[in-house]
Amino acid sequence: MDRHDGAWTILPLMPDFSASYGRNSSWIFFCEEDTRIQIVKLLETLRRFDKSKEWFLGKALYDEESTIIHHYAFAENPSVFKFPDFAAGWALSIPLVNKLANKLKSEPLKSDFTIDLKHEIALYIWQKGNGPHLTPVPEFCTDDLNSHCATTFNNFLPVCGDPVKKEDIFVAIKTCQKFHRDRIPIVKQTWESEAALVEYYSDYAETSIPTIDLGVPNTERGHCGKTFAILERFLNSNASKTPWLVIVDDDTLISVYRLRKLLSCYDPNEPVFLGERYGYGLGTGGYSYITGGGGMVFSREAIQKLLASKCQCYSNDAPDDMVLGMCFSGLGIPITHSPLFHQARPMDYPKGYLAHQIPISFHKHWNIDPVKVYFTWLAPKMEDSFTEKKQRHIREDL
Repeated sequence: MDRHDGAWTILPLMPDFSASYGRNSSWIFFCEEDTRIQIVKLLETLRRFDKSKEWFLGKALYDEESTIIHHYAFAENPSVFKFPDFAAGWALSIPLVNKLANKLKSEPLKSDFTIDLKHEIALYIWQKGNGPHLTPVPEFCTDDLNSHCATTFNNFLPVCGDPVKKEDIFVAIKTCQKFHRDRIPIVKQTWESEAALVEYYSDYAETSIPTIDLGVPNTERGHCGKTFAILERFLNSNASKTPWLVIVDDDTLISVYRLRKLLSCYDPNEPVFLGERYGYGLGTGGYSYITGGGGMVFSREAIQKLLASKCQCYSNDAPDDMVLGMCFSGLGIPITHSPLFHQARPMDYPKGYLAHQIPISFHKHWNIDPVKVYFTWLAPKMEDSFTEKKQRHIREDL
């Protein structure tokens, strides 16, 4: 199945699932790497459903208000449409798998963008009312508060050793003159102090901030020229050879403190490109990319390989995140996804989804108090260190 570049979008694999398991299995069950499963309870739960019928089972999420990440679907009543929380696991009966496989053979996937996979899969299965809706299953859980749960989910931040040093992360903030007065003060009031190495890159040099003019004109969208200039500067003028670079927007809210913990799980001597993964044209030979608003994390090795390849922007206002995805795809360097980075605001995600996360970033100041969002969701707290100690004990016990 690794021949599918878009295997993570799951739907392209339905023909393989049907061919391999369509005759001898009853269910396909999907879960995350940190989902814990009690097999006996899971089997008992699935036996309640007639395996000869089409079933789409999961823990239901829904939007409380229409959101950009779901293209404002069901705007009049967004809570009416349910989609699965992947962390709790979800299941398709084999008759439904076979139906989806046959449909995909006759009608290839048409969607250009993959943004929120769990919502898009539910939409595809629902088929505007012609297919099954999600059936909520109370035994599919994301906490372990109930003894009836067949699945639970570990909601701690991945930590694989000591957090990387503050001095090992260089933070590049993309801005422009028109946002110097409203956005940059928010950064300075919230997360700037978490980072040891920070530079603001703008179209105008202002010493009071200070900002650095890279000589690239500001563009209304895309910012590819600016991003590649940042990559060049990091590689060629950073004498300390800092192993990690993070590029964020001036309206990104990020926890560098938590990012340092997450990066303990990655080797900067390997080409690493990390963040929230989106997809473009994956059904027709496209590529995955890290969406820029939530923050893009690069190892120095990844940047070296990228710039040595001569892959570059086709224009200054090309979408930088998509061009980077295309370049890394061509180099055979995989995109590393973390759901803890977020392209949108907390209010754009279901409460049940965020309830089992320790988020690293959010994006956009629109219609929110960004300072309040930072201190509510991202600021270092006492429980962060407690959770880390608890997690280490759990891993040692395992």
